[in-house]
Amino acid sequence: MTASVAAGLVADGIWRRSRAMRLPVLPPSSNAQVSGEHHFVTAEGVRLDGATRRAASAYAVAEGLDVLDLVPQGLDAVRALELVRRLDPGSFRSARLARGEGAGHALLVSADVLKRAGLTKLDGLSADEMDEVTIRLKQYAPVTMDLAVVPRMAPLPPTAFSAAERRAILRRRWQLDLPTYLTGVLGGFGVLGVLAARRPLWGAAVVAAACANPVLATAGTPLRPYDRFGFAFRRPVSAPLRMLRVAFTREEPNADLARLRSEYRASVGAGLGRFVERPRPDCPWCGATVVRKRLVSGDYQQRKPGTFRIDTCGACGHSFQNPRLSEEGLGFYYRDYYDGIGEAEVERGFRLGAPHYRARARMLRGHATPAAWLDVGGGHGHFCNAARDIWPGTRFDALDFGSSVIEAERRGWVDLAHRGQFRELADKLSGTYDVVSMHHYLEHTTDPTAELEAAARVLPAGGHLLIEVPDPESPVARLAGRWWHNWFQPQHLHLIPLANLTTALAARGFRVVAVDRGAAHQELDLLMVVTLLLNRIAPPHPDRPWNDPGRRRLRIGGRVAVTLAGLPFAVAAGAADQLALPLIRRFGGANTYRVLARRTNEPLVA
Repeated sequence: MTASVAAGLVADGIWRRSRAMRLPVLPPSSNAQVSGEHHFVTAEGVRLDGATRRAASAYAVAEGLDVLDLVPQGLDAVRALELVRRLDPGSFRSARLARGEGAGHALLVSADVLKRAGLTKLDGLSADEMDEVTIRLKQYAPVTMDLAVVPRMAPLPPTAFSAAERRAILRRRWQLDLPTYLTGVLGGFGVLGVLAARRPLWGAAVVAAACANPVLATAGTPLRPYDRFGFAFRRPVSAPLRMLRVAFTREEPNADLARLRSEYRASVGAGLGRFVERPRPDCPWCGATVVRKRLVSGDYQQRKPGTFRIDTCGACGHSFQNPRLSEEGLGFYYRDYYDGIGEAEVERGFRLGAPHYRARARMLRGHATPAAWLDVGGGHGHFCNAARDIWPGTRFDALDFGSSVIEAERRGWVDLAHRGQFRELADKLSGTYDVVSMHHYLEHTTDPTAELEAAARVLPAGGHLLIEVPDPESPVARLAGRWWHNWFQPQHLHLIPLANLTTALAARGFRVVAVDRGAAHQELDLLMVVTLLLNRIAPPHPDRPWNDPGRRRLRIGGRVAVTLAGLPFAVAAGAADQLALPLIRRFGGANTYRVLARRTNEPLVA
């Protein structure tokens, strides 16, 4: 094992060097002044001279950039290694959904982005604040943000980056599982120490590789850390000590937590019965009364209180939540999932979905060239933002009932935001769009057939409707039972078999022109089974306001232990998902399907 670790450290250094080599260097400029459209955001202690400001402004104009992260050539080794680990300079600018990353020293920002992002503090920012601003600016300049190495810029000393700020930044990256991450890293250091003591020769090889890593990563690149050799010499000792300081640094308590706990306590104390409607004896899709229980599930995502039943119609195969959530229940279970305290965690999952978003957009190829596209249930606009890579000349608008769609317009991810219910806005939007999409939207709605009728009212003859939904006929849905992630209780109210959806579309004036089953598969079935089981054993939200605040440390310790113990199973499940992907795409069994339908001139169903 020690031999493989030593080889891995050498390979890691070479890999980081390949990235560092692609960092552009800011060329000097003879321009007399900085553009009036450019402003600078700087960390505390950073001073930008006039020559650097002029060069940055000229470079931003020449490259068409709205945001430019300025990287000191002598950036300290810790930040330099971290920068090239988390950011690929070759793809960062064009990666629309990439997380904003930078050196944490200074940023050039255009006036337009500065205004839309709502930034008011421009100098004297802490390392934590600079990290937060860099993430935000990438969202507002998804393909017009880049970075450049500045030879004349003095770097901040490592002492300007405190353990508390390191922990705050790591908390932003890891969200719920920061204790698990820190414990895993420190445990890894401990295991390596024990192995090195038992095999001194191989231990010496690991130490040598760890020391060589920062030199390998930066030698001959635009990055020349001023402390490169000193850091390399101290690294075997300084790295675990630095992580220990981060692990034992106390975080500032969440100021809103007490208020949120009080509000959730009042909601739960009033009883959960009002969160559901009366059970129905018939199928909401076909009206048949041959209804049987399929499963009973809890909220395995957030771990909010309550149990939820899924029934299946024996006549048409439609699966539905019964009893269904009431309007008050929908508000309770959606709260703090896509926004509020849950927004950052779900945002990380959305960012990973970029390949799926582009695959959805490509389904139109060969059928239509969209001019105006409406994404219903568009949320923060992740799909619309990614789909511009496929259809750069298309106008992408989004509709959602939440405030997130307004933020999507402010970021520029969508051209126009419609806030409200689709069924209520459909007549006003009639004839405005030639493509309407509903990606993982219908299963959340109280009446999917009414949503299809609304789409038929919006689209003209020849327009296209693109739908993606979970496939309840997936073999894993049957085998995994309530642990199949696409049951997603309590948010998924309906799970619609493909035959039912295509029949409903035909009845509403649509002709199905393409179906994707294998291509729409999301390769995480087995991984999510393991994840949900781990969540059941040890909840992942020890500080969520609907949880009992007592025994917090014990619950965090239990979560760390369960997660680390389950890690081998999660890795094996993830590998199995990847191995199964080619078979699923060829032989079927996907967990998701897509349907593309063309609006005809036939009359709508009465």
